[in-house]
Amino acid sequence: MSEHPNVARMRQGYEAFAKGDLDALRQLWTGDVRWHESGHSDLAGTYEGPDAIFGLFGRLFELTEGSLKVEPRAYLADDDYGATPVTVSAHRGDRHLEVLNVHLVRFQDGLVAEFWDTSTDEDTMDRFLT
Repeated sequence: MSEHPNVARMRQGYEAFAKGDLDALRQLWTGDVRWHESGHSDLAGTYEGPDAIFGLFGRLFELTEGSLKVEPRAYLADDDYGATPVTVSAHRGDRHLEVLNVHLVRFQDGLVAEFWDTSTDEDTMDRFLT
């Protein structure tokens, strides 16, 4: 059985993120992609468009001293939606983070149109990012 094309796109997205390949990410997203960052930290909220999302990424890498890692554990996708449980790890000075998050995407014409980052431990994420 071959994997769904949207699973392959999700793999490509996580690989591009890990390499910092913003051009590859831009190719996988719609021009008006929306990113929903959960929680109550200063970074929580909705980001619209690739440039706003890349700004979020920049702030995350700055806060985590470039240590942010997102490791996918599985990929699930159909024509409309995809989900990926991920381990998020990072450090900030002497503080360390390792939590399980779930990423949900909505596809439109084979591109990511909307993305939700949710955490199984939102309080820990908020404390780490504040």
